[in-house]
Amino acid sequence: MITLTLQAAQQVFKASGQTGDLGSPLRIAARADTDGSTQYGMGFDEQREHDILIHCEGVTVLVAPGSAQLLKGVTLDYVELNPGEFQFIFIPPVSAGDPEK
Repeated sequence: MITLTLQAAQQVFKASGQTGDLGSPLRIAARADTDGSTQYGMGFDEQREHDILIHCEGVTVLVAPGSAQLLKGVTLDYVELNPGEFQFIFIPPVSAGDPEK
């Protein structure tokens, strides 16, 4: 299932305090597009029936069953893309057919 880096978890905590959702679970979702790419989304939410709960780096993550397979092996990170420009990124798993592996 999805994992969070320490940097991502720290930023989630910071964001939850800024939005007044301190301690709220983070919902992460994924959907496959017709071109084969995967689109990811996230936001603070309340638990729903059938949600999968994941505890990672102190963050409670909610995943709907429909997103679970697409999030398998994905890592959520928080990185500096350009000087002073930070962003959450979703890193998909490297499959056996990928040249990087």
